[in-house]
Amino acid sequence: MPNIVVVGAGVSGLTSAFLLSKQKDNVITVVAKHMPGDYDIEYASPWAGANVLPMSTAKYSSWERRTWPEIKKLATEVPEAGIHLLKSRVYRREKDMETIRKGGYSFDALFEENPWYKDLFDDFREVSKDELPKGMASGCEFTSACINTMLYMPWLVGQCRKNGVVFRRGCIKHIAEAAGLSHTGAKADVVINTTGLMASRLGGVMDSKVVPIRGQVVVVRNVAPYMATKSGTDDAADEVCYIMMRAAGGGTILGGTYSKGNWESQPDPNIATRIMRRAIEMMPELTGGKGIEALDVIRHGVGLRPWREGGVRIEKENIEGTWVVHNYGHAGWGYQGSYGCAMDVVALVDEVLGRPTL
Repeated sequence: MPNIVVVGAGVSGLTSAFLLSKQKDNVITVVAKHMPGDYDIEYASPWAGANVLPMSTAKYSSWERRTWPEIKKLATEVPEAGIHLLKSRVYRREKDMETIRKGGYSFDALFEENPWYKDLFDDFREVSKDELPKGMASGCEFTSACINTMLYMPWLVGQCRKNGVVFRRGCIKHIAEAAGLSHTGAKADVVINTTGLMASRLGGVMDSKVVPIRGQVVVVRNVAPYMATKSGTDDAADEVCYIMMRAAGGGTILGGTYSKGNWESQPDPNIATRIMRRAIEMMPELTGGKGIEALDVIRHGVGLRPWREGGVRIEKENIEGTWVVHNYGHAGWGYQGSYGCAMDVVALVDEVLGRPTL
């Protein structure tokens, strides 16, 4: 029976463990410094919105394409997973159109005028001119999903445990150490590296291409009738604007920032004020037209997206005699690409173990 150790208990690690646990002969241990319920600047998943807004280019869209049916199914059939469907609007600002048309958003296909994801969502439509807020050149709308991470992460843990996965706290300095941390006491046949941002500091990996992209948010009690984002802001190049409401009372997330290389863990009150102002300008109905003073703040938060130059790393590697399957570097799309990436992890584990492929 193959012995597998998954390092990391963020959404990538938990989803990888979940799909691997569906192969009944796998014996799986998840080892992590941080577990669902923890809040730490090293641990990105609890801070995520988390909604589905396709970010990949068409060439690299396979992970998101394969994840959306799974997220949609959970939203409609598994209420305890903490996911709901909600209309989402993506606005393209007039002042950003030249940049968009020149491919200035080549790293992010969300704002393209003819996006590949128009075929992903059944009800995708372009927004009519009379529906656009001031300063917007165009926009699109589709039914997406928003995840209450405080419910979904524990749900994933429960699904894993139901399939026999064992969870252990642990800190490692080198990825090869993980091979000796199986709950069975036996050496692992395969280690899954889902350490996110910490892949930049983990011995045996030390991936210098991984850097944080700081995201600051404000969580409020106000109800958002739909989700929305726009292609830029006037405040700063690394400040963005988005609104999403988590399922089942999880609060409405107002964002945000996209500050590459910034490790600062504490919220900046000036940025928070700008985040709230931009949200109200884009969606006045958030406070019934009463302005920023009518926002009912639950908390301020900061998360570090695990961005990787060149994109996500999903591949197998033999490190000091241990087979390691990497799955990290998802930046801000960890949830919405989680199942597609985990499917690739399963396929790579099968290769390592010499299992026949269908």
